[in-house]
Amino acid sequence: MAGVRVPTDRRTTRNGTVLTAAAVVVGAAAFLVPGVWAFLRPRSFHEHVAMFDPFNLHLLHDVGAFQIGVGVALLGVLVWHDALSVALLGATTAAGAHAVSHVLDRELGGRGSDPWVLSLLAVLLGAALVLRRRRCRADQSEVDEP
Repeated sequence: MAGVRVPTDRRTTRNGTVLTAAAVVVGAAAFLVPGVWAFLRPRSFHEHVAMFDPFNLHLLHDVGAFQIGVGVALLGVLVWHDALSVALLGATTAAGAHAVSHVLDRELGGRGSDPWVLSLLAVLLGAALVLRRRRCRADQSEVDEP
């Protein structure tokens, strides 16, 4: 898997690294495919996968939002080796999709403040991610300097 970096140590073999990366990609797909499906086409997802009644549009939007967050976090670990960055990436993604879910479903109930509060949470997490990545780059440049 060219270009994919997986954390290694001296005990990790090349095959172990490739297998780990492959498992991460499969895991990400296992969350992203149904997550995106549930989020974008909840009725279809209900009819083909989640065949429990009654159909609940908002529940499937939320399920999709959080599955997307988990899938993105799994992909993030292939790029970043900092646990906090990866956690913030997944949480920001999930929070953002969750906010969109509440905007889309605002006529179904909930509080009028929900989309605003959830959007604020997504922005807060996103800002923390940006700050963390800046810190990681600064720490790395200090290591790289002679």
